[in-house]
Amino acid sequence: MQRIAFLALITLLATTACNKNVSNRTADLPSLQPANQDLNAGSWKLILLSRPDSFAVATPAATTSPLYVADLNEIKAYQAHLSSDQVGKIKYWSAGGVLRWNEIMRDLMAKYNLPPYQNADGTYPIPSAANPFAYPLFPFSNPPYAARAYGYVSAAQYDALVACWSFKNKFKRPAPYLVDSTVKALAGKSTLPSYPSEGAVLAGVTAELMQLFFPGEIANIQQKLEEQELSLITSGAATRSDVTAGEALGRQIAEVFIARGRGDNAGKAVGTPTDWKNFVTTTQAKNQVPWFSLEAPARPPMLPLFGKVKGFLCDSAAIVALRPGPPPSTSSDEMKQETLDAYNTIKDPSRDQMRIVQFWADGVGTYTPPGHWNAIAAEDFITKNFSEVRWARNMALLNMAEMDAAISCWDIKYFYFNPRPTQMDPRIKTLTGVPNFPSYVSGHSMFSFAASTILGHILPERADAYNAMAQEAANSRVYAGIHYAIDCAVGKTVAQNIGNIAIQRAKIDGAE
Repeated sequence: MQRIAFLALITLLATTACNKNVSNRTADLPSLQPANQDLNAGSWKLILLSRPDSFAVATPAATTSPLYVADLNEIKAYQAHLSSDQVGKIKYWSAGGVLRWNEIMRDLMAKYNLPPYQNADGTYPIPSAANPFAYPLFPFSNPPYAARAYGYVSAAQYDALVACWSFKNKFKRPAPYLVDSTVKALAGKSTLPSYPSEGAVLAGVTAELMQLFFPGEIANIQQKLEEQELSLITSGAATRSDVTAGEALGRQIAEVFIARGRGDNAGKAVGTPTDWKNFVTTTQAKNQVPWFSLEAPARPPMLPLFGKVKGFLCDSAAIVALRPGPPPSTSSDEMKQETLDAYNTIKDPSRDQMRIVQFWADGVGTYTPPGHWNAIAAEDFITKNFSEVRWARNMALLNMAEMDAAISCWDIKYFYFNPRPTQMDPRIKTLTGVPNFPSYVSGHSMFSFAASTILGHILPERADAYNAMAQEAANSRVYAGIHYAIDCAVGKTVAQNIGNIAIQRAKIDGAE
């Protein structure tokens, strides 16, 4: 019965997450009308590709050719009989492909952010990408998994659009409504060349990568791709040949990132029972109290080898260099004081503290702390009228920083294997669940200050607001009884260092 009740609970959480579709909040956005088309973006610095023209794109047919005329006739045929559903899809996708795919991805993160329930023998099953429909569903999109997925998708979108802009400038084929005045521009007008279609490039590259991270959602993702591509044609923004070339380019670029992802050590991050025991014995050898799971039965630690994943901004040596000094000894007076402070904070929380805890909880059934910062960034970027390629560049900077913050944080957590306040003092009753991994340093602090640092560079007028939000997110974990204050203070420093590495990249990527 207990297992049935738990499965009912996680089904409810998944349903709730799906019903709170994040794109509902932006359903009425106008068409993306960039203040600057960023025509020079084809020369911006790439992430994985060696050159923007690393892949071949066929020379398009002339706009006077029978093939192109047929493409125009297809658009006119659609526009003569548009259904209300097609009009709605045009409106939805015209707000921006980077935004919409990010929203779709956040919804999927929330849907799959469900920890597995234990087997009858007290062990815990591990989700398998090879069998994503079996229980437990793959993936368990916990914060490190989510940060890596957001990072890969955003980085691939950026490289794909830089390549797209390069080919646009090479071929200079105008949009259909500029070739034939009887074609309506239902998604707004632009002087940007239409071949290959930037929307189709985004669809192709994103669909390939999202199918890797969410193999149980292939049909859903393919449907979204088809919706976007049809909306590009029916809106008059692109011809069938623009779309076909764009999707093919995007899928080819995705393969570069997929190949990297298969060799970045993430598949080994769950570790083995031997690894889990070694963390305990190594910590005890230092005369420290090791962290242990407070769940019953004890759950294996979450992704203990994620600190060895290959990041985008920091190599393995840089991750080690970012590692701070140790937390206070578990037998020290300083640790006793940290624990007492944690108890005094949690024993009588104020209404405002409880509000802050809940707002930043980002736990089971949510799009995780990295997703929360994606949502914050997206809401601000909407007001700036960025081009698609600049949207991609800014999201890539944010999510590469979030991914590397996750790697650094998990490296630190399992290097020190420090117990949480609830373990050191059983009187501490948290306001949220106790995360199943060591305390030092705080993941919320790492994600939040890495994000606030790079976002403050992208939108300097918002820097103070981002910093205040990050500090509130960090404080929320102390208010909840989950962390010592030192976990958040040290996490802030490390995360700001990672954010500054992202800023250094931003300064030399050609976009500024």
